[in-house]
Amino acid sequence: MQITEAQLDSFIELYKKRFGIEIARDKALEKATKLLTLMTCIYRPITKEQYEKYSKPSSI
Repeated sequence: MQITEAQLDSFIELYKKRFGIEIARDKALEKATKLLTLMTCIYRPITKEQYEKYSKPSSI
């Protein structure tokens, strides 16, 4: 998984906006890589059937 310089710059900017801390490029690269690794592990697209099942209002 390769992070481009522009993506890293964007991550640093978003991190500063969210946490109010400017982080070094090496730390930003480490954090961005860990975040992408986590998202790759947990994200799975849902099927059309799953979408339809969970998008209907439940009758409680």
